[in-house]
Amino acid sequence: MEQLLTVRGVELCVETFGAKTDPAILLIHGASASMDFWETPFCERLAAAGRFVIRYDHRDTGRSVSYPPGKPEYTSADLREDPIGILDALQLERANIVGLSMGGGISQALVLDHPDRVASATFIATSPIATSTPVDLPPMAPHLQEAFAADQPPTDWSDPDAALDAFIQEEQLYAGTFPYDEPARRELVARMIARTTNLASAMTNHWILDDGDSKDRNLADIAVPTLVMHGTEDPMFRPAHAEALAREIPGARLVLLEGAGHELPQQVWDQAIPELVAISRH
Repeated sequence: MEQLLTVRGVELCVETFGAKTDPAILLIHGASASMDFWETPFCERLAAAGRFVIRYDHRDTGRSVSYPPGKPEYTSADLREDPIGILDALQLERANIVGLSMGGGISQALVLDHPDRVASATFIATSPIATSTPVDLPPMAPHLQEAFAADQPPTDWSDPDAALDAFIQEEQLYAGTFPYDEPARRELVARMIARTTNLASAMTNHWILDDGDSKDRNLADIAVPTLVMHGTEDPMFRPAHAEALAREIPGARLVLLEGAGHELPQQVWDQAIPELVAISRH
């Protein structure tokens, strides 16, 4: 059920699957990503396994509160606190937190700042927000570095067709070695574009946020069951990032997703979903 909830004074769009009496899984996606990228069949499979699944649109994505491009009236700290506000709005004492990419960074901070609200933590396709000792982590893959360095004409995000083409072209840069199902991805992205209040804001504002946070955090303080899942072909954060993250957290389980990139593609769901179900028993 998709609904607009008042969360920390703003409206966020939240959708749930399954029975509220089941263990809750709160899904937190990455920068500029709406809830659409936690694909509906993925959420339905988790719900069918006896989990209450929650996905939501970050501020400035999907149907959630939107601000003018380049003028977000919030900080990164707000994005980190919004998941707790969603649990409050749904009257849930705690949840199993699953974060991907930027959502993984949000989730690391969340479990440290609100340990009483987190039953377990899963970090996917992300990097440690802190390390106990200096670690020389590998940079992005060369093809991503070249793409970021290239002088590309700006995309007209108000043109749905141009936006769709640009998004698909960029998404393929992050994919792993599985065949890229362009027709299916075009359908998903077109649906995202159609339900997004201001796509230019979605594609801009998260990248210019004030961090709004000066806390020193120690990942060794994470004391809930923790899973780190990571694609072997992730070009944004090479697998060494996942290995470093898992080393920092006592008892963390590291699961490598063979062939996956900076993503959670359908080809690895048969591996990933049982892992998520196993860690989210409460």
